Amino acid sequence: MTELVRRCIAGDVRAASRLITLLESQNREAYMALYRLKDHVGHAHVIGITGPPGAGKSTLVDKLIAQFRARGLKVGVLAVDPSSPFSGGAILGDRLRMQSHATDQGVFIRSLATRGSLGGISKATHAAMRVLDAAGYDIILIETVGVGQSEIDIVRVADTVVLVSVPGLGDDIQVIKAGIMEIGDIFVVNKADHDGADRVVRELRAMLETQAQLKRGKAPLGGPDTLAARDPDFMHHAAIEPGLRPATAPSEPGSEMPPVLKTIAETGIGVAELTDTILMRLEQLASTGELERKRLGSIRYQLAQFVYEEIDHLLGATALTNERDELARKVFSRKTDVYSAGVALFKSILRLGADHEHTQT
Repeated sequence: MTELVRRCIAGDVRAASRLITLLESQNREAYMALYRLKDHVGHAHVIGITGPPGAGKSTLVDKLIAQFRARGLKVGVLAVDPSSPFSGGAILGDRLRMQSHATDQGVFIRSLATRGSLGGISKATHAAMRVLDAAGYDIILIETVGVGQSEIDIVRVADTVVLVSVPGLGDDIQVIKAGIMEIGDIFVVNKADHDGADRVVRELRAMLETQAQLKRGKAPLGGPDTLAARDPDFMHHAAIEPGLRPATAPSEPGSEMPPVLKTIAETGIGVAELTDTILMRLEQLASTGELERKRLGSIRYQLAQFVYEEIDHLLGATALTNERDELARKVFSRKTDVYSAGVALFKSILRLGADHEHTQT
């Protein structure tokens, strides 16, 4: 394992891939290897690419790789795919769409299976990020599973979240929902050559304007279902409160509103502008101290996730399985209640965990 870590730090692609495989399989030695990587992490900019199925996320990631490489940056890609119900492996293989970079030594592409995780990313994502960071990748792109309202874990992992939408999916507002809107740092309307793209842009900007107004303690002028959002000329003729930007205006530097960009990933149109916007945001995050705050929050979340996984691991022990079954029978027969039984089980988990730690040392 020591040799594997050394090769990973030296930038060996095979070593990094092998280490990620071990981490995906929850190999305990591989988790211990993360300690040896700790002095070599914290340099990569982690970018989450999320949005509904069919938004063209993989194609957009493919074009972003080319843009970052043109700027001399090493790129690691973690494409999180749904799991096979039989093997547990990734079944979509989004990296197939990125084969044009397969021979580039400055690009690492890996599919990760969700393995039952409902947050849009894999349980192994956090660890895989650290491996790629230690291996010297400047940019780490994480493409999530098609996002839903509950699949927002990417905001707890990435420095920058790019929320991708497209026109023509039946409901222009389907991704403009409270939980999803709040995770985006940069909004992209892909397939901008399709009918309805401008309308989606207006809907997004109207919703973002509403959120900005609420944050400033002002009553919003109109939501996405008002004429202000649907008619591009409406705002220009309305009596507008001083200082209020029209809903159709692009966001300005330093504004509270995230930028809304249009791309056609298939042909690469707009991707260079998106790349510049991402890199500019990184500079802003670093200069304002926001990057440190976001990463500390991410680490706190990862610590909590690790504790949950350790508890789940301990619950699989024979002694606890038997005790849990016995407590369940006592609750069923009304000899105790769920709360009291839960407290008793938790105390047993703590004892077993302490005994396990003592055995390891």
